[in-house]
Amino acid sequence: MSLTLHSSTSFINKKETKNSRHHDDISNMTCFAQIKPSFHLKAKNSKEIQFFAPNMEGRNINNEEEGEKLHVLTTSTHSNNSSTTKVPVFVMLPLDTINIGGNLNKPRAMNASLMALKSAGVEGVMVDCWWGLVEKDGPLKYNWDGYYELVKMVQEHGLKLQVVMSFHQCGGNVGDSCSIPLPPWVLEEISKNPDLVYTDRSGRRNPEYISLGCDLLPVIRGRTPIQVYTEFMRSFRERFKNYLGDVIVEIQVGMGPCGELRYPSYPESNGTWRFPGIGEFQCYDKYMKASLAAAAEAKGKNDWGRGGPHDSGQYNQFPEDTGFFKRDGTWNNEYGQFFLEWYSGKLLEHGDRILGSAEGIFRGTGAKLSGKVAGIHWHYNTRSHAAELTAGYYNTRHRDGYLPIARMFAKHGVVFNFTCMEMRDGEQPQSANCSPEGLVRQVKKATQIAGIELAGENALERYDGGGYAQVLATSKSESGNGLSAFTYLRLNKRLFEPENWRNLVEFVKNMSEGGKTRLPECDTSRTDLYVGFVKESHAKKTADAVVV
Repeated sequence: MSLTLHSSTSFINKKETKNSRHHDDISNMTCFAQIKPSFHLKAKNSKEIQFFAPNMEGRNINNEEEGEKLHVLTTSTHSNNSSTTKVPVFVMLPLDTINIGGNLNKPRAMNASLMALKSAGVEGVMVDCWWGLVEKDGPLKYNWDGYYELVKMVQEHGLKLQVVMSFHQCGGNVGDSCSIPLPPWVLEEISKNPDLVYTDRSGRRNPEYISLGCDLLPVIRGRTPIQVYTEFMRSFRERFKNYLGDVIVEIQVGMGPCGELRYPSYPESNGTWRFPGIGEFQCYDKYMKASLAAAAEAKGKNDWGRGGPHDSGQYNQFPEDTGFFKRDGTWNNEYGQFFLEWYSGKLLEHGDRILGSAEGIFRGTGAKLSGKVAGIHWHYNTRSHAAELTAGYYNTRHRDGYLPIARMFAKHGVVFNFTCMEMRDGEQPQSANCSPEGLVRQVKKATQIAGIELAGENALERYDGGGYAQVLATSKSESGNGLSAFTYLRLNKRLFEPENWRNLVEFVKNMSEGGKTRLPECDTSRTDLYVGFVKESHAKKTADAVVV
């Protein structure tokens, strides 16, 4: 029986290969620029790596044009900075670091990249461990060979590794440069039972991640999704037990689309959602509907269990266009509070189950556990915080939605990993009521109250001094709630362009010195600073910005 999707999200995202290149398709020359000592590292092909002396051409940074000066990471002392805590910097590896055959992509070029990153002073790298690759050949048939080769290579360079247990599909979201669907045998089960995946009010099915509504039901060939994730993580532990805590220092546990604890409320695939739309609730598969009905019955309000809010609008609307999310909308009445408590509560239960399993598996290995939460900063300055609500974060003008997540993470000793650390309020379109800075401040406070570590990532690719300056400012704290680590997105060809590489090296140095040096506070590079611009104006550049 085949599944016909009612969604613009494709069932298996077959990317056009002409617009997306993998390791084997990249340019056969890779250059790395370095600061003190300066050298270039060139990999002419996958079998040859050469070092050669640089041609500095007597370039004087201080004589650049004014616009370029804003990219230069100049030095001055922070008069009010009492923190000198080192913040280790990691760099995300390409999404297709392991190919569809389960092997390490372009190993010689990867070796050269790791060598350059080590010379830059980074602590280590992060890699996605894809469920769709490792368990591709059938239930409980795991292939860790490509990852094992990578772990050995990382160890040889004296770097550390963060590993993401990626139980989601790659493809269809911001920055996804390749397509890695869920395992074929899982897709086969979904074709038989479409309600295994998240569904919106219009009946669109989203195959990015298994619906949390069936967490405890044996719907995947006799196993529950939680059992499947648990056995995957246990297999990883057994294969890499000699490296855990030494080379592999962190396990980030995927809990939803993009590896984040959230619902897929803003899917980009085929233009379903565009920034800064409010998104849609994802509670219309039969398992979620049954749960909602049971919760409503327990409340004595059977009518409330017949589906999600009828007036919550569509993906690309604004809060004031809807009856539910507008200033004095139904989000804040008795029904709205009931629904949002149920919807966000289901997400918390899902995270609690997976992290509980991960804690039991990795306890005593020496590796940290972390979980990722999305930085949904648009419409943050409205009362309802609509985009956060549809994603499952019950955060409004009157309610803190991140403290419950932080406390759940604290229960399992999990690091709270958060995105959008590079963003400033002034960079965002005024009409979208964004406040990434306010959001980050709120999350920092929540993690401090919960007593857990906070780590960060940049949400979008940034190479300029302005983005690095914001991360540096966010990383510091005089009150004990700075960043414990930062992971930079992402290793690719553009990162090794001379000016971009200089900026990264200086940023890593600044982070290692506890922010003693000052980076520029602005940027005139016309950098694309939010999702809508990135998709529209950099479509071609993204295809060309392939990995080293």
